[in-house]
This record gives sequence, structure tokens and C-alpha cells, in this order.
Amino acid sequence: MRARLTAVVAIVALSSVPAFAETLQVFKEIQKQINHYAYFTVFDNVNVGIDEIGVVTLTGSVTNPFKKRAIEKRVGNVDAVFAVDNQIEVLPLSRFDNRLRYQVARAIYGHPSLGQYVRAYPSINIVVKRGHVTLAGVVNTKSDEMIALSQVRRLGAFSVTSELRTSAEAAAELERL
Repeated sequence: MRARLTAVVAIVALSSVPAFAETLQVFKEIQKQINHYAYFTVFDNVNVGIDEIGVVTLTGSVTNPFKKRAIEKRVGNVDAVFAVDNQIEVLPLSRFDNRLRYQVARAIYGHPSLGQYVRAYPSINIVVKRGHVTLAGVVNTKSDEMIALSQVRRLGAFSVTSELRTSAEAAAELERL
């Protein structure tokens, strides 16, 4: 049994795990630790899985190796976390990717309808790997997702993938438990 959380974000899916309320509290504390990490940016995306014995699996990607280690340490310090399996990928260094990251951020956060996500938790996370863009996180509406995708597609990325969910979709997944 495994429960998952898109860390930047909100709870995306939880399986039937004993002591649901306790697991939810652990998720919220892990989410807080990641979101409040000073070097965690919109260019990083971390997903969290926790099993019934308290082993936390971290996946996703970050832009620098020190972030991977620091996030693992922060999550490991959360009460009720037995162990951390850190599978976070460190994105390759690339001037092209860095330039594309900032172009995507300007296109998304500079749009009048999407500016609200700049300081939001959850926010729209921008992952760029070798010219391929993935948008992850939670948005308020499907139209916000479509606007974000259209803003990014015009920038010349090799591909654009959406892992965005609406807040209603995230809440519905939580309610199904």
C-alpha cells in the first residue's frame, strides 16, 4: 500500500493506509518541510510516497545536487518517518535549459490569468530537461491549465507535457478514500 503526494502542492492520491489521519498529518508536515525549504523553486518538482511503516520515497527532479540532499535531510527529520528512499533526479546543467526555464516562467507568471500562481502553494512547477518541458502542480481551473500550456508551446521547447491537476481533481481524489 502506498500513499502519494505531490509535495509542492497538495495531496494527489492516497491509498487505503491504516491510520489515515496520522498519515495525512505526516504528509502535511513533509509538504511543509519541502515547500518552506528556502532553495526550493518553481523549477523543482518533488513527489512523495509513504508506505504503512513510514518509509518515504522521494521522486521528481531538482536543479542542483545540494537540493536533493537537503530535501532528503528535511524529510528525514519529520516525526513518524522511519526512512527516506531518495530517488530525486538532479537535472543536467544546460544553458539552453536554463534559458528555457526562465522563458517559460516569464510566459506563465507574466500572463494576467496566471500571475496568481507566483506566490501560491501550490504553484505551477516548471521542469526542463534537455529542452523538454513538463508543467506540474495544481491549478484552479482547466482553463488555467490550457492557458499555461499555450503560453509554453509557443516558446520552441522540443515537447511540452502537462502533469497539472485542478484543485477540484486533487480534492476529488482525496474524497474517494
